[in-house]
Amino acid sequence: MKIATFNINGVKARIDTLPRWLDTAQPDVAVLQEIKSVDENFPREMFEDRGYQVETHGQKSFNGVAILSKLPLEDVTRGLPGDENDEQARYIEATVMGETAIRVCGLYLPNGNPTPGPKYDYKLAWMERLISRAQDLLTSEEPFLMTGDYNVIPQDEDAARPEAWTQDALALPQSRAAFRRLLNLGLTEAFRARTNGPGHYSFWDYQAGAWDRNDGIRIDHFLLSPQCADLLLDCQIDQQERGLTKPSDHVPVWIDLAA
Repeated sequence: MKIATFNINGVKARIDTLPRWLDTAQPDVAVLQEIKSVDENFPREMFEDRGYQVETHGQKSFNGVAILSKLPLEDVTRGLPGDENDEQARYIEATVMGETAIRVCGLYLPNGNPTPGPKYDYKLAWMERLISRAQDLLTSEEPFLMTGDYNVIPQDEDAARPEAWTQDALALPQSRAAFRRLLNLGLTEAFRARTNGPGHYSFWDYQAGAWDRNDGIRIDHFLLSPQCADLLLDCQIDQQERGLTKPSDHVPVWIDLAA
């Protein structure tokens, strides 16, 4: 089972890019962030024609997440538990019914800038809710994964110029500590389970020639439960997508599971 995560930075802006990537990469499941569309305006027919079941949790002009799956989806839920007043569309869950059922949690974690301030407070509170959700899912002892744009640079080696991010919400000690608390629950960071060392990025800013200079950061992650990690065959970053026509500022990251 090939599962990919992709922050598309607007489905309208990626109306040609996204179908091209799907046709080339052929993921069984694609977890999308920043669709920037209300549910009723999402171009689902384009993906349904390619054999995908489409589930969205949208919001006008901002945020928004989706799951596209060629395998049946069951028990779809929207919104991260823990704050009934949170109106931002950043989280969706569904069980992918493959040979092994996998609970897929798609997330678009808050950026948190500027710091300090309410946006960073929201980010840290959101991460605490995510930790709580992971704890609840772990009690089931069923395979699950949490994937998406985490807006966290886990370590200095995950940035081409770590010194440029020391005061940024993506790399502040509190952000990294919350990410480590997720891992310390017993989750596996799929990419680092397969690949070590610097130079691997999933985001390059549109400004200042970041792509041409490979001035990137790695902020799109797969965290796997122990039962899911046992199924992991591979994890890769589709870096070449950033150099194609009308790219997102993120590229897809994907895993292959023996499921």
